[in-house]
Amino acid sequence: MDYTNYIFPSDRSRMLNDFRTDDKNSYGSPNSAEEALRQGVERLSKLQNVLYAQDKFSLLIIFQAMDAAGKDSTIKHVMSGINPQGCNVISFKAPSAEELDHAYLWRCMKVTPAKGDIGIFNRSYYEEVLVTRVHPEILASQKLPIDYSKVTPDHSLWLQRYTDINNFEKYLSNNGTLVLKFFLNVSKEEQKRRFLKRIEDPEKNWKFSERDVEERHYWDDYHSAYEQAFFHTSTALAPWYIIPADHKWFMQLVVCQIIGDKLNSLGIEYPKLTKKQLENIENGKRLLLDE
Repeated sequence: MDYTNYIFPSDRSRMLNDFRTDDKNSYGSPNSAEEALRQGVERLSKLQNVLYAQDKFSLLIIFQAMDAAGKDSTIKHVMSGINPQGCNVISFKAPSAEELDHAYLWRCMKVTPAKGDIGIFNRSYYEEVLVTRVHPEILASQKLPIDYSKVTPDHSLWLQRYTDINNFEKYLSNNGTLVLKFFLNVSKEEQKRRFLKRIEDPEKNWKFSERDVEERHYWDDYHSAYEQAFFHTSTALAPWYIIPADHKWFMQLVVCQIIGDKLNSLGIEYPKLTKKQLENIENGKRLLLDE
C-alpha cells in the first residue's frame, strides 16, 4: 500500500479538506484487510522485540483526532501484539494543578519513551495549539507571563508554540526517538453516527458526554486549528499522517503498516555478542548438559 498520499505537505499544496475520510484504497471490505492487519500486528511484535533488545532507539506514537474518530480502538487493535512491558499508553486529560505549575510541554516530556520502549500519546502537547486555540479562555489558567484573561492571543503565540514543538521533536529525533504523528480523519457525518450508537447501545453509554455534542458546534474552528498545526509542524523529521477514519478497519491497517515500515527503516537489529559473551554461552550450555 502506498501511504505517501496521506502525508500532510508543509508547502501548503493541500488543505485538510483535500484528504478523504472514507478512503479504502483497494480493500473492498473488512474481511479483505483482516489478514493484512494480522500480519502487520505480528510484524510489529517482532520489531518490538528487536527494538527492546537493541536498546538504542525508542518510538513515540501520537494520536490526535476529533471525538469518536477511533483513537482507542486503533491503539487496541494495532498494538494488540505488543509486549506491555515495553510499551506505555498515556491519555492526556485536562492539566492538573501540578502540571499547570510547569511549562506546557513538561507533562509530555517527562513520559517520553526510554531507549528500547514504545510510548503512545492519546492526545498530546498538540492540544495546546488545538483546544486552546478554539477556546483561548483556557490560557488564563496557564500562569503565563502574559495575562490572557485581559489580552486576546494573536497569531504570534501559536507561531511560538509551533516553534517550541518542532524544536522538541527535533531534539527527540536527534536522540534516537522516532516520532510518528497520526491524525485520524473522521467526517462530521460519521462522528454523528458513532455518537448516536453510543447513546443507543447501553454498553457504550459510558463513552458519551454531552460536551461531545457541544464541541460539534466548533467543528470548523477545530479543523482550522488542525490545519494550521499541520502546516507548521509537518516536517521531514516528523510529518503528519492524515489517516481516513470513516472505516475503522482500514484506518487500523494503514496505521499498522506505517508504524511497521518506519520502525523497520531504523535498521534495528539484535545486539551482536562479543567473543567473550559467546564463550560464556557455550560454557553455560555445557554446564546445563552436564547436570
